[in-house]
Amino acid sequence: MRKVFDIQLILLVFFCLNLDFARAQKHYQITSSFSENNIPPVPDYSQASSWLTLPNKIDMADKLPKGKHNLKDYQFQAQVDVFYIYPTIYTQQPTNQYIWNASCLDSDLNERIEKTAVYNQASVFNGLAKIYTPLYRQAHYTAFTTSDTTSAKKALDLAYSDLKRAFEYFLENHNHNRPFIIAGHSQGTLHAIRLLQEYVDNKDLQQRLVTAYLVGMPVNDEMFINLKLMTEPNQTGGYLSWNTFSKDYFPPYYENGLHLAQCINPVTWRADALWSKKSSHKGTLGIKSKLSPGIISCKIEQGILWIKKPDIPGKAFLNEKIWHFADYNLFWMDIRENVALRTNQYFLNNKK
Repeated sequence: MRKVFDIQLILLVFFCLNLDFARAQKHYQITSSFSENNIPPVPDYSQASSWLTLPNKIDMADKLPKGKHNLKDYQFQAQVDVFYIYPTIYTQQPTNQYIWNASCLDSDLNERIEKTAVYNQASVFNGLAKIYTPLYRQAHYTAFTTSDTTSAKKALDLAYSDLKRAFEYFLENHNHNRPFIIAGHSQGTLHAIRLLQEYVDNKDLQQRLVTAYLVGMPVNDEMFINLKLMTEPNQTGGYLSWNTFSKDYFPPYYENGLHLAQCINPVTWRADALWSKKSSHKGTLGIKSKLSPGIISCKIEQGILWIKKPDIPGKAFLNEKIWHFADYNLFWMDIRENVALRTNQYFLNNKK
């Protein structure tokens, strides 16, 4: 029987993981309660404008790092799809009448989502998958910091209601019974877990799941009936997860959920406790769209992922402890190549 994790526990862990991300942005604390009479318009997923990325439109998921890597966007010929759910970008003081949930008509916020989450995370899949990113009325950052858990739950449930409808529309109108990947980060992973529980786990649809990238949240097998953490690089049909911290660092909130997390090393794609070799690291997506390979060594330590200081100029002055904001960027090329490996293995396993 699947155990349902307490939502307050998950919220607490998420907040703590995002402390450094919050410091880097302007964020606002909502003090009023959630109101059913003041929610943004419902997005219409039959309209292309309700999707940040689609395979047949030019968008930030098409963008690729600069350099000699000769990367290409192969979405037009991909045989699998990815349903990507972005993290919390709605952190600032609301600029319209909607408070607890972002409006999908907020062009400034949508542009921020595209230039941050979509470019840095969704683009990793464009080597082998068609990328579908629905706009959704994401919960404000306050949902992860407030003591008003009733309002927080209502805001998160509203966000999830959009993603349910988007996923159903995706399956009925875009996917055409093709294999698919579900990918998320932070708030996106929280919603991705619910989608998997409701639509995929222990259901017919699980046969078409290539993998789920559930990054930046504590996840474990007890959340599911059949879905399991994949501990080999070419496994399919399960999920992958990691939460990134500096070597020797356990956050003060570790016992609030991270101690129960199951984790893989996104360089070796295994669940062992050995340090990966820097030479095995495929590439970090850094500033100015530059890919830097061979700069990360990491290992699993009691449910979390430790990394040594990235081997870059000035690393002696690098004092980050919580690397949540870069869970995808640090391993951008590693993920890209892993998507290809697992996708190819999926088709080998399902030859007719």
